[in-house]
Amino acid sequence: MHKRVDLLNGSIPKALTQLALPIMATSLIQMAYNLTDMIWIGRIGAGAVAAIGAAGMFMWLSSGLVTLARMGGQVKVAQTLGAGDAPRAGKYAQCTLQMGLLFAVLYSLFLVFCTGPLIGFFNLNGAEVIANAQSYLRIVGLGMIFTFINQILTALITTTGNSKTPFIITTVGLAVNIVMDPVLIFGIGVIPALGVAGAAIATVGAQIIVTVLFLRYISSDTHLFCHVNLRKKPDMQLVAEITKISLPATLQNVLFPLIAMVVARFVAGFGDAAVAVQKVGSQIESISWMTADGFAMAINSFIAQNYGANNYARAKKGYYISLGIMTLWGVFCTAVLIFFAAPIFGFFIPDTSVLPMGIDYLVILGYSQLFMCYEIMVSGAFAGFGKTLVPAIVGVSCTALRIPMVAVLSATALGLCGVWWSLTISSILKGTIIFLLFFVLLAKLEKANKG
Repeated sequence: MHKRVDLLNGSIPKALTQLALPIMATSLIQMAYNLTDMIWIGRIGAGAVAAIGAAGMFMWLSSGLVTLARMGGQVKVAQTLGAGDAPRAGKYAQCTLQMGLLFAVLYSLFLVFCTGPLIGFFNLNGAEVIANAQSYLRIVGLGMIFTFINQILTALITTTGNSKTPFIITTVGLAVNIVMDPVLIFGIGVIPALGVAGAAIATVGAQIIVTVLFLRYISSDTHLFCHVNLRKKPDMQLVAEITKISLPATLQNVLFPLIAMVVARFVAGFGDAAVAVQKVGSQIESISWMTADGFAMAINSFIAQNYGANNYARAKKGYYISLGIMTLWGVFCTAVLIFFAAPIFGFFIPDTSVLPMGIDYLVILGYSQLFMCYEIMVSGAFAGFGKTLVPAIVGVSCTALRIPMVAVLSATALGLCGVWWSLTISSILKGTIIFLLFFVLLAKLEKANKG
């Protein structure tokens, strides 16, 4: 069965839709992993949610680290496939996987052996919360290799024009997680109640199954992975090319959670309930940015393949179609968070003392959703052309502004809401600036193509 979408020929809206919808669905499935944990852990209490929230920061950081292999590998594989050179694309994929495996092992060791000081950074208040956070972090740290490989394989398979397979495989993983979560968290029969540790085990177990399914797929692939041989020594020139493209985006994606950790320390000053609000609120809010990230992956592959095939006009048209779709999605997410904040947050933490803080978070962050979608999608378009430095500079500088803004606004009458407004203001700035700068890039490319 032919599962790949032809990104180089035919209707652009149809090609983008066929590629993007499974990617966006995959992103929602990945988000559902965390939401499933939140739904069940929220029944234990805000303290348990706060524990996962603190440990989850380092899972977020892992997504930034894997970018060093994933971003450049995705772009170079897509451009090389667009140019019709599958064997060389396979070499880029090989280097990408080898880099990812190395980073995964190093990061896993870091999490497992430095759990105490890493959790201690957040200055959590309760002894039980701290113990739960350390337990969760150790377990997910041991499974980090599967998290890294799954993200890389999702990107590489998608860049060939096949986004359905990652969606199906990820959905199977979610189903496993949904079944395992309540069983391991609350216990059943001879299986004891493991609480927060049970949620971590369920997540890692689901990730292992996803990896196994991915390996089964690539073992029979005749398009890209048949040219991959992990036993061969990596080509350092190709590694350098991948790193050159990935490095700016990696710095951005690593600094973003590091800055978020500093912000989380301010939040912890308002109590463990505030930490829980930020964790649950960010997971709810992720319905917009993870979907945008999935669409960014689609437009990245679309632009990279067409640019690699020297079809700039088609790449440009694909961008504008994507921009229209993201505008509609961003407006929709804004409306949902602002007008349905109470029932949405109450579903995850049914605690009336915490609910007002949760409503404030969703409403305030709701105003930034459109701009967040623009930032993510347009950054993906930049990467498709092999240009990752500009969005990285904008992202890092505007995100860094959160720290002084949080310090100032949280000290006013706004209190905790001052923290949330700092996040929203920086997102609006990033989305606006990146949106405008992409027109500068298009003008330069237009001039170069006419010349």
